[in-house]
Amino acid sequence: MPIGFHPSQLLILFLLALLFFGPKRLPEMGSAIGRTIKEFKKSVEGIGNSSSSKDEEEYVEPKTAPAPEKALNPASMSLDELEREIAARKAALAAKEAAQSEVKVAPESEKKEVTRDGKVS
Repeated sequence: MPIGFHPSQLLILFLLALLFFGPKRLPEMGSAIGRTIKEFKKSVEGIGNSSSSKDEEEYVEPKTAPAPEKALNPASMSLDELEREIAARKAALAAKEAAQSEVKVAPESEKKEVTRDGKVS
């Protein structure tokens, strides 16, 4: 079943719009609808064109910091240097974990109770 309007149906719709909106507002509404359709078509065309160019423009080669030379080639380090490096990293990790897990506990004399209603005693 084709979708369309018979000329008599279009005439009835036009007369109803004329009665409902009045002769002054009908031309204003027609031009507003026309501008809206025109802007919509431009934006739809712009989306198709700009999406491919944006993808090309937005791609940036990821930058990474250069790794230290010793980390790149542990085979060139002596056994003593490797052991010192491992020990230093273990110590740094242990210090970091200790700092994160350290919990400060107030002495018994400074502890205060908070009641359910939010009062401190």
